[in-house]
Amino acid sequence: MNFYSCSDLILLTDYTATCSGTPSHAVREGVVSKRSINQLRSQRWYASADMRGFAHRQRTQQMGLRREEFMGKPVIGIINTWSDLSPCHAHLRDRAEAVKRAVWAAGGFPVELPALSLGEVMVKPTTMLYRNFLAMEAEELLRSHPIDGAVLLGGCDKTTPGLLMGAISMNIPAIFCPAGPMLNGRWKGKTVGAGTHTRAYWDKLRSGEITQDDWVDLESRMTRSFGTCNTMGTASTMTSIVDAMGLTLPGASSIPAADSAHTRMASACGSRIVEMVWENLRPSDLLSRASFENGARVFMALGGSTNAAVHLVALARRAGFEFGLSDLDQAAGEVPVLVNIFPAGDRLMEDFYFAGGLPALLARLRGYLDLSARTVTGILAEVLEGAECYDDDVIRPLDNPVSKSAALAVLRGNLAPDGAVIKPSSASPHLMQHRGRAVVFDTHADLVARIDDPALGITPDSVLVLRNAGPKGAPGMPEWGALPIPKHLLAQGVRDMVRISDARMSGTHYGTCVLHVAPESAVGGPLALVRDGDEIALDVGAKRLELLISDTELQARRAAWTPPPPRSMRGYTALFCEHVTQADKGCDFEILQGGPDEPEPEIF
Repeated sequence: MNFYSCSDLILLTDYTATCSGTPSHAVREGVVSKRSINQLRSQRWYASADMRGFAHRQRTQQMGLRREEFMGKPVIGIINTWSDLSPCHAHLRDRAEAVKRAVWAAGGFPVELPALSLGEVMVKPTTMLYRNFLAMEAEELLRSHPIDGAVLLGGCDKTTPGLLMGAISMNIPAIFCPAGPMLNGRWKGKTVGAGTHTRAYWDKLRSGEITQDDWVDLESRMTRSFGTCNTMGTASTMTSIVDAMGLTLPGASSIPAADSAHTRMASACGSRIVEMVWENLRPSDLLSRASFENGARVFMALGGSTNAAVHLVALARRAGFEFGLSDLDQAAGEVPVLVNIFPAGDRLMEDFYFAGGLPALLARLRGYLDLSARTVTGILAEVLEGAECYDDDVIRPLDNPVSKSAALAVLRGNLAPDGAVIKPSSASPHLMQHRGRAVVFDTHADLVARIDDPALGITPDSVLVLRNAGPKGAPGMPEWGALPIPKHLLAQGVRDMVRISDARMSGTHYGTCVLHVAPESAVGGPLALVRDGDEIALDVGAKRLELLISDTELQARRAAWTPPPPRSMRGYTALFCEHVTQADKGCDFEILQGGPDEPEPEIF
């Protein structure tokens, strides 16, 4: 039997000295400094000679592991968001095994830790309600266990920001392993993408352009494999952004989930995280303001999901950077939409991969990026070396953008004092400057019940308004912002109208939808004061959103307004409603942003 002598046991002061204070910046001038085993946090559990150390070693051996398999090795936590109700992540159990074999081969000890899955379509009322829950769970899983470094397995919409928000706050070495997009879809000879064409064909069904049999047939044709949406929805937008920010292996976000290269990428994550632990390469070492600026510029070139305007702000605030809507608006004004993928374009994510993927896009954006920004493998400039575009229709040159309109515009005015967003590249040009009379729906249930009622007198020029759909009002700020077009207008061929809400919209959807109105109506934002028949002016070019009533009338309505009753009085939802910030602040919990670092857990 192999026993450790007292001389092998960790001195806790060594670990404390390594992890306190400013970031280590282990990689300096090309020289990597390697930590010793007694500087790893896991050794507080495993290397002590007291009763607790005995118990930790004993219980690990209880699982059938030999002492030699875990003693004296960095412990790698694999945070896995797999679930039987998350089709986007159906393959992540297999990918976790690929990570494990590489960790073992690199001299580490892998442990898999399940976390909240957040399968976008199945979770109600919205996965956004639980993003912060996942962030807290990831952080506390890493803190409360003997973990030296983490591989984060996620990809479906909220899992990417949720996992990384937790990892940033925990600040141990971590690498994100994206789930990857599903394979391309076809139906009756036409390209179909998840989400985008669900909405398009739903409208066709409601207007009588396709049959119920067609609709049923589409169910089995549109999503051909595991993996995230194959359009430029929130999933691929966010994984591409964090790839550009250096938190994944270079180009990892573009690999289709079902491609064998995806398994090899997961394995490479396992190898690299062991190295990162020895280097003590943490999120605080990698992330800078330049990282977020790079992410924002890539967001715009992708024609990405408006949801990124919430998540990127939340990530930046977790990392201690002031980064907000104005920064995103500036990036949108500088960088054109170059990626020709639905909903802004007409291709899918598998096409993007074969065109060269994210590295090829970064090469196109070279002049807009800070190439000295750090990544998990070095600096961004190294990612561009040898990157080449193989299809100029999918990843457009700068002089041939997909759209003349930007991927994002931030609107302000008396209806959105703290900002609202719209995606011009997926909206109708003729509606970019518009005036119309409001038709107001107080809740989503109210919208569903009345939207097709001819008595409402909705015309193509009407402005549909949905309120009480924000962070506190819904709660959770669901993706209700692409309000449906009334049936009688669909029958006339109308496919877009100006729609305004404090909700979000699926990144796979499209239309002239003003979203994330802040402050939201439930906390007394001006959206709460709109009445049927009020005239609303939208001017995307001027970045304005105005309710055309006098200040005196607005003040009188405010004085008469009473807040709606709380949506929940107990449990996590009540906690969420108490602590969530508004959309322009990232919808994080204020208690999780800033403040002193959480101390390491006591072990007695």
